[in-house]
Formats: sequence, C-alpha cells, structure tokens
Amino acid sequence: MRISVLFSGGKDSSLSALLMEPYFEIELVTCSFGLLPNGELAAKTAKRLGFPHRVISLEWEILEKAYEKIMKDGFPKSAINYIHEKAVETLASDPEVKFIADGTRRDDRVPVLSISQVRSIEDRLGVQYICPLKGYGKKTVSILVERYLKIEEGPSENTQKADYETELRELIRQRDGEEKIKELFPAHIQSHVLSRKNCPEESMP
Repeated sequence: MRISVLFSGGKDSSLSALLMEPYFEIELVTCSFGLLPNGELAAKTAKRLGFPHRVISLEWEILEKAYEKIMKDGFPKSAINYIHEKAVETLASDPEVKFIADGTRRDDRVPVLSISQVRSIEDRLGVQYICPLKGYGKKTVSILVERYLKIEEGPSENTQKADYETELRELIRQRDGEEKIKELFPAHIQSHVLSRKNCPEESMP
C-alpha cells in the first residue's frame, strides 16, 4: 500500500515518513503555489531520505484567501490551518491516493485539522488520513529525531524549508515588506532535514 506524506523537508514530516516505512510504500508530496522553489528544496531532502517525491500545485486563490485571513487576524494560525486543509483536500482529490499522512504532533496548534474536518475529507474523498506523530509530545519527537535524523535548525526567516509558511511569508514580503512579516509571525525555530543518520546519503552535496 502506498501512503502520500505531506512533506516540507522538516523534521516532523520526515519522522512521520520513517514511522510509516515498515507498513507502507512511502511517497513524499510537497504542496506549492509556485511563488518559491519549494519543490526543488524538498526534492533534495527526499532524495537523501531515500523516498520518491513529487510536487503538487495548489490553486493561487487558496494563498490569496490565507493572505486575507492573516491580515484580518493579525496572526497566522487560521491562515496556515486553512492552507493545510486545502492541501490535504487537493491531495485527496487524486484518485490514486488512498492514504495521506502528515507531521502533525500531539500538542500542535498549527497546522492541524479538526476531527470534523478529517471525517469530512475521508467521507467525501474516499481517503484515510493518518497522523503518525499525534500521540507524541515535543520531547519524544526530539529524542527520535536525535536518534534517526541529521538536521539543522534556526529562526524561521533564516531556515530553508518547503512549508506553507514560507510562501505566505514571501507574499506578505512582496506586498507589505519585511516589517509586516515580523509583526504577523511570532519568532520560532524551524528545522531542515539533511539526511538520515548513519546513512550513505548523509555525505551527499
């Protein structure tokens, strides 16, 4: 059975793929609006992890609506959760996709789907949605990442990653400037996976 794992190149989505590896044929899927070369960045990480990868395009109007949400709210939670819901729906609309996973953890607030959203997507689109890390807290995830993945971490604005936030940030930067990004997004640390640990791929350029 194949499972499509929504993939940003970060530690959570990478770890989710590793956890599913004994049970499924893994494919990593990066969603992009085409504003930044997120697909290229994620593809390099996927290759080092040893999984096939593909990019799917999200409709521009999704990003526009997310932009409206963040500008109205003054913080990114609703906007990013909205993009995530639409990304899962877009992937689930592929008739070849039957199982979808992501890197949502137990204590995450962004991006997450509610139980009613998950049931609606599963019922309407005939897929099964799985969160391999849903029972794992931040400390446990950190232990597993330390054991199995080589990563780099840093502030969001300085860390390469192929997630929804990067393209939303870029749209805001183009329209409203760097200072608006600082106003809307709280400072936080992001991760970028370099390779599995103890893997020949680790030395790849």
